[in-house]
Amino acid sequence: MKVMRPIWLAVPLLNTAQQILLKQSAEDAGSMGGDNWLLQILSSHWFLAAVAAEIACFAIWMKVLSELDLSKAFPLSALSYLFIMAVAWLVFGEAVPLLQLVGNGLILGGVWCIATAAKET
Repeated sequence: MKVMRPIWLAVPLLNTAQQILLKQSAEDAGSMGGDNWLLQILSSHWFLAAVAAEIACFAIWMKVLSELDLSKAFPLSALSYLFIMAVAWLVFGEAVPLLQLVGNGLILGGVWCIATAAKET
């Protein structure tokens, strides 16, 4: 069984950062109004930072995939659900209903089951 390397945690963290940056660029463009909202988003420094986060995440993801089976690596990205929910609550003041917390707990339980499952022989 492979031991989780700390760099692998960068994948859900960068995914979370990307979503925060995209949310901020969308909010800024929405507050400006006008018909050219897409141009406003594409020229936003928030959007450019989101693209940079995605590029960095892609590079790390390629490293993760070179070291792990896809079936074990992909659930790692599910940690983003928890991180994004926490950031939405802490940074954007979004409500987090109990059912959403329970759902995230179940997702994390599933990730743990996949991560600790032994290979069948």
